[in-house]
Amino acid sequence: MNPYLAKLQPYPFEKLRQLFAGVTPNPQYREIKLSIGEPQHATPEFIKAALTAGLAGLANYPTTQGSPALRQAIAAWLGRRYGLDGVNPDTEILPVNGSREALFAFTQTVIDPSQGFVPLVVSPNPFYQIYEGAAYLAGAEPRFINTLPENDFALDLDALSEAEWARVQLMFVCSPGNPTGKVLALDDWKKLFALSDKHGFVIASDECYSELFFDEAKPPLGGLQAAKLLGRGFERLVMFSSLSKRSNVPGMRSGFVAGDAAILKQFLLYRTYHGAAMSPAVQAASVAAWNDEAHVVDNRRLYAEKFEKVTPLVASVLQTGMPDASFYLWARTPIPDTEFARRLLAEYNVVVLPGSFLAREANGVNPGAGFVRIALVAPLAECLEAADRIRQFVSKL
Repeated sequence: MNPYLAKLQPYPFEKLRQLFAGVTPNPQYREIKLSIGEPQHATPEFIKAALTAGLAGLANYPTTQGSPALRQAIAAWLGRRYGLDGVNPDTEILPVNGSREALFAFTQTVIDPSQGFVPLVVSPNPFYQIYEGAAYLAGAEPRFINTLPENDFALDLDALSEAEWARVQLMFVCSPGNPTGKVLALDDWKKLFALSDKHGFVIASDECYSELFFDEAKPPLGGLQAAKLLGRGFERLVMFSSLSKRSNVPGMRSGFVAGDAAILKQFLLYRTYHGAAMSPAVQAASVAAWNDEAHVVDNRRLYAEKFEKVTPLVASVLQTGMPDASFYLWARTPIPDTEFARRLLAEYNVVVLPGSFLAREANGVNPGAGFVRIALVAPLAECLEAADRIRQFVSKL
């Protein structure tokens, strides 16, 4: 058995299941689940129609590289969204079955454990758990940079020593961040690129929340967009994007990776053996989704309304505020986050995720401890009811 498997921790939702063992929720309330970042808005009908219309493709083996129509649709979207005209759909774009499997597989492609030292994979802390697992399974060592409220959840790139940066082969960034919603600014990217140029590591920019923002005039900056604005190419840089949250199709498992053509050539080779080709029907539905922006604007409007109405209610009893983007509230708790989540379930049947489950101790602190992640994915009425229950719960503490 692969010995690296023993390094993996239980996934946050398995930890949550264990935390809630033996808890009987108050039967006076129906459950409101705000723990998992699973979109609950309706899937647009035109995407469903495109999916069923593409079922004839089930008679064919799909190619790992995806159809030209899908890659061209993604290239056109990158042009509209980020001003990235000229992205080559044949060499700089690769469709993937959702960002989770792509982030994991990409790490296995990039990490080279034969250099006489244990490579480092850097990520923000708290973080998406795939970053850590992917690092371990590639024979690398995770290294975490705490994102803390006293620093406005910024990524402190000075937290690592020169000796540590010299061992870095891959750095994950998540912008907008999970769970803080923090968006990297152009100056952040400039520092990141300078470090990548100096030490030669690859930057993997996880941008699956990029389309969940609140001001139509100020969409979050993307990694490839930042490179262009700084007069760079895509060397040692790739971005990961997904339709799951943008188009409310998490079950389709559809996304893409774009960026450095030389790296994507090797990633395609890995994926050819990995057997990770996207279903032709899903490809057809994905083309329709990437080609339409109206449903995305409508989706943002629903989230914006929830944040406008729910955030003040939660903020009246917990320290929290509007994120830059994404669909999470990251709220400080007056008691340990695990106790908060367990008692909130028991007394008011609202499910939130303890922040400590999303982080690891680094530099003597778990930066998720004392926070809960509240995913505003349920319908507005449920989110408002949950906020009222949270207010009642905190008022009794």
